[in-house]
Order: sequence, then C-alpha cells, then structure tokens
Amino acid sequence: MTTRNDFPAVDILLQDTRLDKGLKIIGEKVLSSERLTPEEGLLLFEKGELGFLGALANLVRVRMHGDKTYFNRNFHIEPTNVCVFTCKFCSYSRLYKNREEGWELSIDEMMDIVKKYDGQPVTEVHIVGGVHPKMNLDFFCELLSKIRDYRPDLHLKGFTAVELDYMFRKAKLTIDEGMRKLHEAGLQSMPGGGAEIFHPDVRVQISHDKVDAEGWLEIHKAAHKLGMHTNATMLYGHVENYWHRVDHMERLRNLQDETHGFNTFIPLKFRNKDNEMSHVPESSIIEDLKLYAVARLYMDNFPHLKAYWPMLGRNTAQLTLSFGVNDLDGTIDDTTKIYSMAGSEEQTPSMNTAQLAMLIRQAGRRPVERDTVYNEIKDYTEVEFTEEELAG
Repeated sequence: MTTRNDFPAVDILLQDTRLDKGLKIIGEKVLSSERLTPEEGLLLFEKGELGFLGALANLVRVRMHGDKTYFNRNFHIEPTNVCVFTCKFCSYSRLYKNREEGWELSIDEMMDIVKKYDGQPVTEVHIVGGVHPKMNLDFFCELLSKIRDYRPDLHLKGFTAVELDYMFRKAKLTIDEGMRKLHEAGLQSMPGGGAEIFHPDVRVQISHDKVDAEGWLEIHKAAHKLGMHTNATMLYGHVENYWHRVDHMERLRNLQDETHGFNTFIPLKFRNKDNEMSHVPESSIIEDLKLYAVARLYMDNFPHLKAYWPMLGRNTAQLTLSFGVNDLDGTIDDTTKIYSMAGSEEQTPSMNTAQLAMLIRQAGRRPVERDTVYNEIKDYTEVEFTEEELAG
C-alpha cells in the first residue's frame, strides 16, 4: 500500500510556486486518488509539462502495479487485408473491388498457422483483419470452433467492433445474438481496434463509412454482458484536437463504470506511410509520452495501460514505462502486417521471451508473463538468459 510519502518527487513538484494553479489542484487530486474531470484532462494536455505528467502518471502506475510490466506469448492471424471500408489512415487494407495486392486466407490456411505453434508455450491467438464480404459470421464461427477443438488451451481473442458490426448486419442478427453465437463458437475476448476517435467531427474525416462510436460501444457492452473481457484503443496524432481525445476517453470511462469489462486501454500512434493522410505529420515522441501519461491519469477505472511496442519502436516503448504504461503486449509474430505496412518502427515485429523480458528489465521494471486476462504466469526478474536466447 503506497502513501503520499512514497512519492516525494511529486510533492516537490506541487510545491513549485511557478506551477499553474489548476495543475496543482490536479496533482493533489491524483495524490488523493480522486477522479479528474474532462476540463482537467484537457488542462493536462494543454499546460502539463512532460516531467510533471510523467511524475504523476508513474505515481498512479506504481500505486496500481508496482514495478510489474506485463507481456504475453501470442501470435496473430490476419485472415485478409481485403476490406469494404475506406479509412483514410489505413495503409493495410485493399478495397474489395481492387484486390490484386490483397490476401484472403482459407480456414485450412489459418489452421496451418495455428499448427506452426504446436509444442510452443503460446497462450493467445489474436485474430483481426479487413472486412471481407465473403468471410461472414458462419465462416468465423467455423474457424473458432476448429481452433478450439485443435488446441483448447489457446485463448481465442478476435475481431474488432468494425468487423463484428458488418458480420452481424450481414447475418441479420442483433448485436446480442451475434456476440452470443461467436462466444458459443469459442471467442473468449475482443481487441480494441476500430475505435479511432469517437467524436463524429473527426470520424467523418477519417473513417466515415464504418461503425460509429455508439455502435462500437454497444458491441463491447454486449461482450461484457456475456462475461467477456475486451480492450479499448484510441488512434491519436492526426487531425484530432486535445478535447477530442478527452471526449473519447470519457466515453470509454463511462462504459467501464457501467460494465467493468475493459482490461486495457491502448493508445495507437497514427503512422502516415502509404495512406490518404500521408500529408499529416506524425506526432513527436514528447507528444506520445504526454498522451500515455494523461491516459493513465484520466482512465482511472482501467486496470492496465498498454504500449504496443511494434508501433512505437523498442526504445520509445521503454520510455513509456515511466509514463504510466504497465504492459507491452506480447512477443507477437512477424506475420503481423497492420502496423508495419503503415510505417511503424518495427518492420518485422517479433521478439522472443528473453528479448522482451530484457527490454523491460533495462527500463528498471519487473517483466511478468501474463495470460490474456492478466493472470500472472511467471516473473522473469531474476531469470538468466543465454546469449543465444537474447540473440533470438
């Protein structure tokens, strides 16, 4: 149990007479574990200096998790990059009517990916991709059932709300009916993709033709009602303003108050390679770190804050561990193309357990392997690795 006395650096910051009065009030509220208002969230973005934000966010992180930093052993299946939607920020999808550069995997081909991991201690398969009109609800229910029957120890995590909205509408099922069918087929949790920025003023500019904020939230709410845990994301650093970010986080925080079904909040950095928004400059590392810190302070009912290391790069991911982050996702597999095609720092995003654990240890944190729902599997703080393991 931490107390105010455990964070003398924060007390020193709050005693600085030059500190904005509003920021001082926020700092005192954080020390007292009081919820921040939307106006205070906006003030943190507009006036909070990086050192101030980092000190407060680290306080919350340590209070919640100590020095633990979580990761899991997972691999991805990306059924297709063919998509009926036209998100301007997307470098990954290929339109259904122009599929020359696209891929479409059969169920057998996806099962071959699963079989590649026979005998390996992976705990999760993450299934996400484009929205293909021929890959309907029955198709994915069959895939889930086959993976579950072949390897029942794997946690099946899959499908963004964007994919699910299309599947359910095409099947003429309600959200509750569709979620129940997938859950019965084996789906155990959902990723948080497709949230982008909820506010319609931004959404109409970057992803006008896919599920809106209300639909996204209703799908996650339906999953939570079935006892499924989900994640939530926010695509930042493009055409949105600070208040759009706060609005987005407020909507998520409100649903979490109601359902308690979200595990993790994952800010996703906009990358501008080979998409219709290539003219938009990417955010700086300072802005990235500010965003993570504010997210940790504002999203007080989200137990975990994740930095997706393939998108940020390994060095920046390490830095986020001092700005509220307590999860770096997983070891992943180099078949993940969604972010590498957008110009992410990691073009072949794969680290083994030894490399990821050492990345965390080098940042002064304790690497702890988890399963999808954050049951702890193994603490790697004292584990010794061979040169071969670290070399990959």
